[in-house]
Amino acid sequence: MTQPKTILITGANKGIGYETARQLGVLGHRILIGARDEQRGSEAAASLAKEGADAHFIQLDLHDQNSIAAAAQTIAKDYSGLDVLINNAGISLGGGAAPSQLPMNDLRATFETNFFGTVSVTRVMLPLLLQSPAGRIVNMSSGLGSLTFNSDPDHEHAQFNLLAYNSSKAAVNMATVAFAKEFKDTPLKINSADPGFTATDLNGFTGQRTVEQGAGIAVRLATLDADGPTGGFFDENGEVPW
Repeated sequence: MTQPKTILITGANKGIGYETARQLGVLGHRILIGARDEQRGSEAAASLAKEGADAHFIQLDLHDQNSIAAAAQTIAKDYSGLDVLINNAGISLGGGAAPSQLPMNDLRATFETNFFGTVSVTRVMLPLLLQSPAGRIVNMSSGLGSLTFNSDPDHEHAQFNLLAYNSSKAAVNMATVAFAKEFKDTPLKINSADPGFTATDLNGFTGQRTVEQGAGIAVRLATLDADGPTGGFFDENGEVPW
C-alpha cells in the first residue's frame, strides 16, 4: 500500500459516506468522520475503530463557518495535516415537486448544504490540502447533475426532474471544474464522483445499487496516483458527461 493518508469525509456517519470511510479505513488510511451530530459521528467512528480502522470524529457543520474553521484547526493540530477531502454531505428537499411548484425555501436550503457547504469546507481545508504532497478533493455529485443526462428524454433517470437536487449537483460540478483550473499547476487533484442510484435514506432506499458499490468511485478518486486526472466527472465505468 502507498503511504497512509489522512482523509476527511463530510456526512460520514451514514450511507455512502460511512461506507467510503469503511473502505478507505480497510486500506489503512486515517479516517476523520465529519458530522454535525456529535453522538452519531462518535458512534460511527467507534464502529469503524472496532473493525480495526484508524477512525476519529470531527465535529463539522457545513452551515457554520466557525465550525468549519475549528475543524481545520483541530486537523492541523491533532493530525498534522490533511491529504484528502471527500465532500459527501448532501440533502434533497422538495420531494417530487415539479420545478414550478418547488418551494423556494427548499431550493435555497438544498443549495446551502450541497453547494455552499461544499465550497465553504473546500476553501477552509485548501491550505492543509495544498501542503500535502498528493492532495485530493472528491466532490460527491450525481448523474442527476449531468446536463447531458437531464436533457436526454430517453435517459434511464429522465423522470427525476428534481430542480433543487439536480441543479445543486450541477453547481457542484462547476465548482469542481473551477477549483481544478485554479490549482492545475499543483499536485492537488479535484474531481466529481457519481456513485449511481444507490439505496440511501436520501432516496428512501429506493436506489438499485448498494452503498458498497456507490462508494467505490469515491475511494478510487481519493487515492489517485500522481498521473491521475483532475477536473473530471467519473463513475465506476469512466467519464460521465457534464
